[in-house]
Amino acid sequence: MQLGMIGLGRMGGNIVRRLMTKGHDCIVFDRDRKATEGLAKEGATAGKDLADLVAKLEKPRAVWVMLPAGAVTEQAVDQLAGLLDKGDVIIDGGNSFYKDDVRRAKALRAKGIHYVDCGTSGGVWGKDRGYCLMIGGDKEVVDRLDPIFDALAPGRGDLAPTSGRKGRDPRVERGYVHCGPNGAGRFVKMVHNGIEYGLMQAYAEGFNILRRASAETLPQDQRFDFDIADIAEVWRRGSVIGSWLLDLTAIALARDPALKEFTGTVEDSGEGRWTVMTAIEEAVPADVLSAALYARFRSRDRNSFADKLLSAMRNEFGGHVEMKSAAE
Repeated sequence: MQLGMIGLGRMGGNIVRRLMTKGHDCIVFDRDRKATEGLAKEGATAGKDLADLVAKLEKPRAVWVMLPAGAVTEQAVDQLAGLLDKGDVIIDGGNSFYKDDVRRAKALRAKGIHYVDCGTSGGVWGKDRGYCLMIGGDKEVVDRLDPIFDALAPGRGDLAPTSGRKGRDPRVERGYVHCGPNGAGRFVKMVHNGIEYGLMQAYAEGFNILRRASAETLPQDQRFDFDIADIAEVWRRGSVIGSWLLDLTAIALARDPALKEFTGTVEDSGEGRWTVMTAIEEAVPADVLSAALYARFRSRDRNSFADKLLSAMRNEFGGHVEMKSAAE
């Protein structure tokens, strides 16, 4: 099948590579000319700009947008809306807000252009492992694009099937799901990333407790000097908290147990915020996911005024002297 790809960053480029290994024809464009030329050398067809990319696609066209959420994606979708014809489809595989997907789909539908939101999980490993896809859009259009989604998904692999699933959608067991109408795919991906924040925070806090187990403030006979890289590795094997996130944690700790290359400042893509905002709209308690998001905010504000004020208050009411960090 033929697909146009706009945005050839870490995920967009690898999506193209995976599709080409499965025999699909990809027309590609990125504002970074080197990225476009690099994939052309690997077998893709380069587009000089969006108009040229669209001109090189056969009707009905399918164009995948893999750009950062916000203005860049909006501009690309708006420009494509003026270039595509009735029956063509735009797929947004980035991290847009699901309400934006609903709005875009309505605007494009008026022009006869289809829109599909495709939450895409797999990161830089997706080229080889495949991508978990959460798809929103009209069933007829999603079914038409099935060869693309099937090629990108991980497949069944050696994962044992879940009991009781007889008669259900077999695509789910291959790693992709049609979640519902426009916005549904991105809604599911939003919650997926919110959960990811919580899982990551739980691992981070747990390993920090292990790391601090040798602190001099503890009684001598209650201090433990753990090899946390080895603990991460053993937890991967048979433990109930095993996961791919733990696999990645074990890799990072084996490479650098002290994590010297990191500052501890943690950014967020936006989907954690949207998950918490949506939980508020639905009046659904999301204690862990909210706390994980706030922990990321906190990581960017070291030695903040709030922390200083907390320390000052403790000193005022209890004479508590601020303890200096080991680094000081």
